[in-house]
Amino acid sequence: MSALKDIYSPDFYNTFAETLAKTIPDFDKQRFLELIFDAEFAQKELKDRMRHTTRVLHHFLPTEFREAAVLIEKIITQIRQNKEKEDSLAYIFFPDYIETYGLEDYENSVKAIEFVTQFVSCEFAVRPFLLRYGDKMMNQMHQWALHKSHKVRRLASEGSRPRLPWAMAIPALKKDPTPCILLLEHLKNDPSEWVRRSVANHLNDISKDHPDLVLKVANAWKGKTKETDAIIKHACRTLLKQGHRDVLALYNLVSEQVHVENFSILAPKIAIGDSLEFTFSIINQNESHHTVRLEYAIYYQKQNGQLSKKVFKISEREYAPAERATIRRKQKFVPITTRKFYPGIHQVSIIINGEEKEITVFELTA
Repeated sequence: MSALKDIYSPDFYNTFAETLAKTIPDFDKQRFLELIFDAEFAQKELKDRMRHTTRVLHHFLPTEFREAAVLIEKIITQIRQNKEKEDSLAYIFFPDYIETYGLEDYENSVKAIEFVTQFVSCEFAVRPFLLRYGDKMMNQMHQWALHKSHKVRRLASEGSRPRLPWAMAIPALKKDPTPCILLLEHLKNDPSEWVRRSVANHLNDISKDHPDLVLKVANAWKGKTKETDAIIKHACRTLLKQGHRDVLALYNLVSEQVHVENFSILAPKIAIGDSLEFTFSIINQNESHHTVRLEYAIYYQKQNGQLSKKVFKISEREYAPAERATIRRKQKFVPITTRKFYPGIHQVSIIINGEEKEITVFELTA
């Protein structure tokens, strides 16, 4: 399996250079490829290769950003004429170019972002503009929320998320997300599911700092349309995992009369690289049908000896009176780049409608 960074391959750059030759006057393809494939290229990771491509491209575009933006539009138009795939991760250097060389030219950068994001998303590129231009840029995002292109409308939501993953944070919006809520009101009934999904993720971001505000939105939107119901359910996922009482009540997720039985770990001592296996049964002892949101939590041992809780969803469905279900789950402890495991005593618990019902321990060894 090839690494993701290998999207920047010799074939990619040869094809891209052919496109540049058709759009940039006096373009020197040989020089372009020499600059791309420098002595350090093979060691560069994905983001470094992307930024390297941005810088090399800058050698062949006008220094004046306004003029460079015109050529970027021509290049993308040519790529489309070549019938190459849009929304390709490889072309993320176009938004990076705007972010790197257009920050001082607000007007031309805004026009470039609006065009480029319809080819490859500019959700990361708008962040420095939100930081630099504040309300002026946020007003632009509100205008984009009404754009005819669903890709531009999604940018309005995705680009202004207070906690957009892998992107710089926007402290002002984390502190006061009111401008975001007003923007999302324009998009909650958007015909594009892609846009509505961004609205849900945006609200979930806000819930981490302002849970009561998202609860207020959820109460206002709930029951309006099936689309808004889907948005707020996904938007409340963090609050549901946290067992937020008012959000649980919003969805009538009550844990009384739903019981856990026969909770056991198959092997209470496992090694890093193995999997924890456990089983349990639940029974609905309510006299009527009852919605059950079923989760489990792993309390991971941290390097300092403290435990860190992470909740995993199993299912959410309606149970008939006296209905019983037996659940068996397997949790891998294979090291990954985003999580390091430490030997010691860990815990696992069963959660019914936000309430931890049973908890037990297991040992992770080196």
